[in-house]
Amino acid sequence: MSYQVLARKWRPRRFSELVGQEHVVRALSHALASGRMHHAYLFTGTRGVGKTTIARILAKSLNCERGTSAEPCGECAVCLAVDAGRFVDLLEIDAASNTGVDDVREVIENAQYAPTRGRYKVYLIDEVHMLSKNAFNALLKTLEEPPPHAMFLLATTDPQKLPVTVLSRCLKFNLKRLLPEQIQGQMQHILDAEGIACEADALVVLARAADGSLRDGLSLLDQAIAYGGGAVRAADVRAMLGSLDSAEVLGLARALAAGDGAALLAEAQRIVAFAPDFGKVLDDLAALWHRVQLRQLVPGYAAVDEADGVALDALAARLSAEEVQLDYQLALSGRRDLPLAPDEAMGFEMALLRMLAFRPQREDDSARAALPPAARPAPLTAPAIADAPADPAPAPAPRAGATRSAGIDLASAGLPDWAELIERAELRGPLGEMARRAALQSRDGHTLVLAMAHHDLVLASPAMLTQLESKLEAALGERPRLRCVGVDQPDSPAARAAALRGSEQTAAISALQADPVIVELQQTLGARLLPESIRPVEQNR
Repeated sequence: MSYQVLARKWRPRRFSELVGQEHVVRALSHALASGRMHHAYLFTGTRGVGKTTIARILAKSLNCERGTSAEPCGECAVCLAVDAGRFVDLLEIDAASNTGVDDVREVIENAQYAPTRGRYKVYLIDEVHMLSKNAFNALLKTLEEPPPHAMFLLATTDPQKLPVTVLSRCLKFNLKRLLPEQIQGQMQHILDAEGIACEADALVVLARAADGSLRDGLSLLDQAIAYGGGAVRAADVRAMLGSLDSAEVLGLARALAAGDGAALLAEAQRIVAFAPDFGKVLDDLAALWHRVQLRQLVPGYAAVDEADGVALDALAARLSAEEVQLDYQLALSGRRDLPLAPDEAMGFEMALLRMLAFRPQREDDSARAALPPAARPAPLTAPAIADAPADPAPAPAPRAGATRSAGIDLASAGLPDWAELIERAELRGPLGEMARRAALQSRDGHTLVLAMAHHDLVLASPAMLTQLESKLEAALGERPRLRCVGVDQPDSPAARAAALRGSEQTAAISALQADPVIVELQQTLGARLLPESIRPVEQNR
């Protein structure tokens, strides 16, 4: 077969052709120009970012027939042999398959002999962390007393597994993951040179899917060209990767912002029908909330080439910053919980419903209004409501000296009233919801310990706790430190309110069951009382 995959065909042959890794190129170029070369280099980083490519370019730079420099000619016999993988003085060892001490001992014995053709014998050991302990010990001796004509280039994706004795004898370069913009730019350059038609949106999706690895990105690009019959189109790429159009994710965000449960479920089921990678969908949703938050908190922020910028601006104006932070955290936690769900589609829907469940309730909450009529609570008639009044809960008496301007010395004061403190701090939205689900358990100096149900601890992100501390500072006169602990049933304001609602509900049902009119209707007409349709009278609390 004559076809050569893009990752091999477009592998950089000079430092100037590398994408990213400028910090490594600069250091090696200066070392080559000054002749101050080390005998051992360690290149670390994730797959496909250029570790072995840089090592091969360095081997050419050291042995080019036109002299040692940072710019090998690429035309002499040595450069051509290195590019073709047949340069006799460049020995490449895959440590993943050659882990034994005998393999490394052979390398060590070879290193004592002068190079056959070039100025240096270059030993490239890939995935060096896979060597056995005995193999490392054998290699260490040569690294301690290297021959002047030998150069060791080690590459690994897991430097933590290397012995410190080896690490201390190498110059270490950590190669960075490539940005999606860098991968996209290289893809565009290659497609232009190859004369292949493409859509910009398709390259955006591919670059993001590459996850920082240019080699993975070019492999996906090869796959996309084959899938699209010689062209790279956005719809084909999304179908190939099982990803969604940005409009689909935006539809989820709009339904969440509106608190519209029916619309949210419809959008979710439409997405489930595509059978996508649900973790990727939640990643895309988290990325969308990130872009919304930038608009909210960074003055003058304006992204370049965002086709959905107007829609994101609308979301930023509609939602509070706390809501966006909460949705972002819930998207991440939902992503982590997917493997634990009975099936991923259910886990995906529950992650979305969790975002809906923790939205602040508004009087015009469209999530309740969107329920089908049969599922809505049946209204009570006026006489029936009048027969079942619920006693209003007594309002808490204000404590002496409890004003917004009064400061409290947390180090010496008793435990504050948490429900009162929530009101004084004017906690609203997701921040207020999180606070009401917590109970003030204890105080340790200036630190307040909050108890929360284990399943609610996901709400107490560092960002939310920082915001809560800031709000409490305005109410207390000094900034407290907050710490959260998980308990089974916290005595929180939300739990007390739920218990109160339960008792009111029980009282309302009992009152109606004892009402003479209701009893007569049941006896004469066979009427039946539906407890689930009964709601106590709302009282001002």
